Amino acid sequence: MTLFLMINSIVFLVIIIYYSILTIYGLKYKLYPSKTKPLDSYPSVDVLIPAHNEEKVIKETIEAIIKLDYPGKVNIYVLNDNSVDNTGKITEAFVAIYNNIYHIKVPKGEPKGKSRVLNYGLSISNSEYFIVFDADNQPKPKALRLLVEAAVNTPSAAGAVGYVKTINESKNILTRMISIEFQVFQLLMQSGRWALFKTGSLTGTNMLVKRSVIQEIGKYDVNALAEDAELTLRITSSGLLLPIVPDAISWEQEPENLKTLIKQRTRWLQGNLYILGKVFSSKELFKGKMLVHSMQQILVYIVFLLFLITSHGFFIAGTLGYFTPNMKTPLLFVWYLSYLVYTTQVFSAQVVEKTATPINILVGFILYFTYCQLFIYLYFRSVYYYVKAKISKEVIAWDKTIRF
Repeated sequence: MTLFLMINSIVFLVIIIYYSILTIYGLKYKLYPSKTKPLDSYPSVDVLIPAHNEEKVIKETIEAIIKLDYPGKVNIYVLNDNSVDNTGKITEAFVAIYNNIYHIKVPKGEPKGKSRVLNYGLSISNSEYFIVFDADNQPKPKALRLLVEAAVNTPSAAGAVGYVKTINESKNILTRMISIEFQVFQLLMQSGRWALFKTGSLTGTNMLVKRSVIQEIGKYDVNALAEDAELTLRITSSGLLLPIVPDAISWEQEPENLKTLIKQRTRWLQGNLYILGKVFSSKELFKGKMLVHSMQQILVYIVFLLFLITSHGFFIAGTLGYFTPNMKTPLLFVWYLSYLVYTTQVFSAQVVEKTATPINILVGFILYFTYCQLFIYLYFRSVYYYVKAKISKEVIAWDKTIRF
């Protein structure tokens, strides 16, 4: 048992050091990002907005996209996926005024979901680049220009990835926790991996991709619920880069209650279980820069889970007196250290993002013991539904996130 504890402690200590290094590099990149150079001419860009029953948010999204400050040609496609609310009516009002906005009625088809809708959008558009915005996004005016400049100026770039911030952060404690999560994992960790390894991951929204890349590696995988992660694997394995652009910001609405969050994250986790299956089925995904992405999947969706369960188990057992102090100390030390490192990441992100208000600082202190622990339940819930669907040979249904 002592040997098991020591091995466990060493492994997780190495992981903690790794994420600490990522945080340092992420902070440095965020504070001193690579400067994008203006282009002599800007390529055409198609904006793809998948939309299914989005009447609550689509108006603000289109209005924000209209205000994009981009010197090149932009066409906006609202991909209406069989909405039964006023999504189409609201979109048509813009179509009547702007000649570069198109209301596209996506034909019914299977499997349902974002991937199929985006593939249809790619089939009816033809610009040099395309950018995806979810129907609840409000990009800042300079977001598209910064992404295009990064993509064009970075050799071997397949596109570029921006940063998504939470527009309804102040709604309640849950939305504050989600916002902080994005600040740490999408901003600092993404920036850190790009600064350290020159690898980036697509985020599903506020992401730019060169059309020729899709023509070479294939369109979206219609069976992938985490379509962004799956496409990232194929792009990276082909030797192409996805530069991270922290200043290319889009605001996004996040779930405002636990029920909505659980359904959304279950879909995300099921999608990443699908990706994990791909990772373990190919040795090629452990070569070169792909090693960073593959190890990221393993660290988050296997090692982190085992760490949570194991550390909690020994913490409880040690507290109840089942282990002598010299046996429980190593793992308990790592447990406390992980809390310290995670909380440091949270506060570092808040400082650079200027969101360190008293209530956010308080949320930061309790985040590890509350929001992060939800991951255990979500993981097993996702595994259950994923395995159930595999056994019954059913296609996992796409579950749309409710808007507020």
